[in-house]
Amino acid sequence: MEQKHGYAAAFKAVFRYTIPVLAGYVFLGITYGILMRTSGYPAWLPVVTALIIYTGSMEFLLVGILASAFNPAAAFATAIMVGARHLFYGISLLGTYRDMGPKKFYLIYTTSDETFSIVYTTPIPDGIDKDKAYLAISFLDQMYWVAGALIGTLFGGLITFDTTGLDFVMTAMFVVILLSQWVEDGTALKTMLKDHISELVGIFGSLLCLIVFGPDHFIIPAMIVIFVALTLLRPVLDPEFQQNQHKQKTPQVKEDNA
Repeated sequence: MEQKHGYAAAFKAVFRYTIPVLAGYVFLGITYGILMRTSGYPAWLPVVTALIIYTGSMEFLLVGILASAFNPAAAFATAIMVGARHLFYGISLLGTYRDMGPKKFYLIYTTSDETFSIVYTTPIPDGIDKDKAYLAISFLDQMYWVAGALIGTLFGGLITFDTTGLDFVMTAMFVVILLSQWVEDGTALKTMLKDHISELVGIFGSLLCLIVFGPDHFIIPAMIVIFVALTLLRPVLDPEFQQNQHKQKTPQVKEDNA
């Protein structure tokens, strides 16, 4: 099949996968822009922070951090705690982003929760350059967030309806991604456990940590539990990995031609 190397082909191929992010990021970005403007910050600040920081939850916390007493150590610690989950995203994408050259740095920088979900679960269509496709996904998602912040900054004062609950858009988007992956892996009841090990590990691991650590502190422990469980279950989830391990353990018999 002919390989389509252009960025235009990559953007066209992956755009439909980013539509849920478009819906969520624009609404949340608008909310962020409105919040910054109504808190008395200049119009340029929401857009610049959306472009440079590009961490939605941290940006919402930034509103209060900027208004409080100067404490860089506390701000740094908060940023580390909020963004610690990205460590697991990076580990999961080591193979995906390998050998991408300078593009890798931008891809790492723009790996948000939603971008990770799309990159990790979306099959790149045949004939599309994967490097350009991943770059297109990351760029589109970032621009959605920046555009939302810009709209909120410019037109926030004109919005009169109650925006309570708009942040639930992101939760709904993750549910849709989970259901899509579930259907793709199979819907037969007889093979549910076999087909959905990774999803079930994520669901029950998160519920367990939610019960043990509470709603304010369960995310990082849940990530650790899921990471350890999936690592232990890798031979079951990835048959090729098990075969490679078996080959490494099997002694090689060298022919003696002497």
